[in-house]
Amino acid sequence: MGDWGFLSTLLEKVQSHSTVIGKIWMSVLFLFRIMVLGAGAESVWGDEQSGFICNTQQPGCENVCYDRTFPISHIRFWVLQIIFVSTPTLVYLGHAMHVIHKENKLREQLASPGGPKKMKQPKYSDEKGHLKIKGNLLGSYLTQLVFKIFIEAGFIVGQYYLYGFVMVPMFPCSRKPCPFTVECYMSRPTEKTIFIIFMLVVACVSLVLNVLEMFYLICTRVRCGSKHRAHRITSAENPASLSSLRWYTTADSGLLC
Repeated sequence: MGDWGFLSTLLEKVQSHSTVIGKIWMSVLFLFRIMVLGAGAESVWGDEQSGFICNTQQPGCENVCYDRTFPISHIRFWVLQIIFVSTPTLVYLGHAMHVIHKENKLREQLASPGGPKKMKQPKYSDEKGHLKIKGNLLGSYLTQLVFKIFIEAGFIVGQYYLYGFVMVPMFPCSRKPCPFTVECYMSRPTEKTIFIIFMLVVACVSLVLNVLEMFYLICTRVRCGSKHRAHRITSAENPASLSSLRWYTTADSGLLC
């Protein structure tokens, strides 16, 4: 797990700048992908090539058959999947940190004795560094969700075309330099199939969470826009009824509106 320490530290910083669904996605990534991959996958696939045996003594035949059956190791494939899926989130984190840094500098200028008093006020963050996902940040957040959805779906489809989702115990192979069609056998196919299905289910859960979060953000922004329009109409036409205007409140209402 030490190899994942740097990535885990960066992703933990995104927690405070995400929605509730984003926090759930992060928990799924840590618990059911990174931890399971580090704790269990190495022991299952550690002997992958040494346990691949073909019924021939022809030099090189076993190697080319293994390369045809497994063009890339499942472990390396899942590592690439986690890195690629996490990259859009890290790009969003960089944008969020840039916004916080700019607005902190703006607060320092406003608080200085000789600073200008008519500058724009910070609108994306507060003094504690908490972000409101709106405007450019909302666009950045939605963009990284779209990229994560396409990347996740692409890796799921890619895994199907590379290996399928079931490990069969015997593989026929007729590539050169094999003298004839040989039969190759892999070790522990049932255990590997269970592990593959588990990782596939986790990837699908991650994909669904990303889709839900995208629709959640869009619907919340639409409601926030309706709230602001209703507030302007009520303020202009019936100021006395402002105190009676009540809208829904959620855990993320301050984060999004």
